[in-house]
Amino acid sequence: MDWPILIKALILGIVEGLTEFLPISSTGHLILMGDLLDFNDDKAKVFTVAIQLGAILAVCWEYRARLTAIVTSIGSKESNRFLLNLLIAFLPAAILGFLFIKTIKSYLFHPLPVAMALIIGGILILWAERRDHIVDVKQVEDMDWKHALKIGCAQCLALIPGTSRSGATIIGGLFFGLSRKAAAEFSFFLAIPIMFAATFYDVYKSRDLLQMEDLSMFAVGFMASFVSAWLAIRGLLRYISHHDFALFAWYRIGFGIMILVTAYTGLIAWSTG
Repeated sequence: MDWPILIKALILGIVEGLTEFLPISSTGHLILMGDLLDFNDDKAKVFTVAIQLGAILAVCWEYRARLTAIVTSIGSKESNRFLLNLLIAFLPAAILGFLFIKTIKSYLFHPLPVAMALIIGGILILWAERRDHIVDVKQVEDMDWKHALKIGCAQCLALIPGTSRSGATIIGGLFFGLSRKAAAEFSFFLAIPIMFAATFYDVYKSRDLLQMEDLSMFAVGFMASFVSAWLAIRGLLRYISHHDFALFAWYRIGFGIMILVTAYTGLIAWSTG
């Protein structure tokens, strides 16, 4: 058993789960942590995508009652509207990702572009929180197709690593009139189709890199991702019931600046591609 690899898998699984549903960019953190752990080859990239499945299943588990109710009531007006909203919000990023993901990975999946995206995203969060927040949609069930389309377009920004899928959808939701809870929950639900599709597509495309001896590494990463994501989801919902997202904005800005400073001073030799 290769303990160093399993420890890296554990660390990356925890990072994935804790950051996937917070507006701080899981992809950005995984790129940076993979760089620090010297775990950034092609197999490592497949691993970081595959362990997203653990985070997705954490959402399914946390919202199992609501998801079951939706599935068992397909055909009703409420369920049909909810599923249509998910489909509408899913399509923009899915189409752009399918067309441009290779180019994006070639040029932007590196620490310095991630740092810039973290900082810019943090500034946008502060802007979103300091403007007048007029709430038109208090609950996810109150959304219409226009809200879904706008949030789906905002999610396209998350194709840039460091932007954050949850950050783009949550802050997009705030700009478009959703309450903080509705924006966060719709971001969770929207993660299910987009992350399932991205995970299975990327793993299938890179299946030649997968070997049986890597099973323990993937299992450790999956379980760490599931548990930490479940804790992060519950923690975020409790937090935003009394606070705004400004804390995450300042974290993003500070973390991004730290990356740029360490790169400029040579303290850390971040990869550049």
